[in-house]
Amino acid sequence: MTHACFKALLFLAAGSVIIAVHHNQDMRRMGGLYKYMPVTYVTALIGSLALCGLPPFAGFFSKDSLIEATQLSSTPGAGIAYVAVLTSVFVTALYTFRMMFMTFHGEERFRAHTGDEGHAADGHEHGDDHGGTPRESPLVVTVPLVLLAIPSVYAGWAYIQPLLYGGFFGDSIVVLAPHDVLAELGKEFHGALEMIVHARSTLPFWFAVAGIVTAWYLYQRRPALPALIAARIKPLYTVLLNKYYFDQAYQALFADGARRLGTGLWKFGDLAVIDGFFVNGAARVVGWSAAIVRRFQSGFIYHYAFMMIIGVFVLLSLWFARA
Repeated sequence: MTHACFKALLFLAAGSVIIAVHHNQDMRRMGGLYKYMPVTYVTALIGSLALCGLPPFAGFFSKDSLIEATQLSSTPGAGIAYVAVLTSVFVTALYTFRMMFMTFHGEERFRAHTGDEGHAADGHEHGDDHGGTPRESPLVVTVPLVLLAIPSVYAGWAYIQPLLYGGFFGDSIVVLAPHDVLAELGKEFHGALEMIVHARSTLPFWFAVAGIVTAWYLYQRRPALPALIAARIKPLYTVLLNKYYFDQAYQALFADGARRLGTGLWKFGDLAVIDGFFVNGAARVVGWSAAIVRRFQSGFIYHYAFMMIIGVFVLLSLWFARA
């Protein structure tokens, strides 16, 4: 529930920004929006902090509990999983605050791209009467943003104890005793406030802080540095830019593969087997048979009488031969 709140909050905040910058969705053409959209900025900041798992926001409690449970687990592969989730904390904080810094801070890059571009087609104004200056979204957007921001702050510490350590799910979830790491964590749980205080001495907290600081340095302090880094590690950058080529592999294997399979079934199964062999083949057999039988159906009585005499002669010959 808590994750749904701040993820929905971030999606809605993104929509609010897109409305304000004339449907543009390129962060490289934004910047400096915090002073024009204070409600969207503050609520997006709350959602970002919750997504990064910083205390006391909602995402902190579930994220830290998950990471600590992974660390305590004795299941094979738990060590690799622990390193993976720690790394994901840093990466999540980095890309989340990359979005915050590029969208709401820095120089105002949107002014070079406002005007009539894209407006003739949709007929929307969205602040063109203010010289292209972005404006805060209407109440129909900002009120849900505020309503989603509230549980993104308090829902974690309000519900962590009953959900994880209070038997909220009853017997619907059963964990074998050797793997019940939440039971071990519950022995050390002394309330949400102590968990918040304890966070400063944990690795996930500092990994998240490191991700935020890295994002600030790269996209605020040294904004030209990311392009230089990308040029230095171009092969790795290309792999990351193409998302490890999973989309291309999925397209080639599943989408194109399913299309080729369907085309093969259509050409062989439908056209060749069903239409060609059964339907058209049956029609050809009937036509061929009819062409032969038609030769014996002349319509003349003496032809039929002659065939009957020949038939009787053959039958009598066979009968005498057997006798």
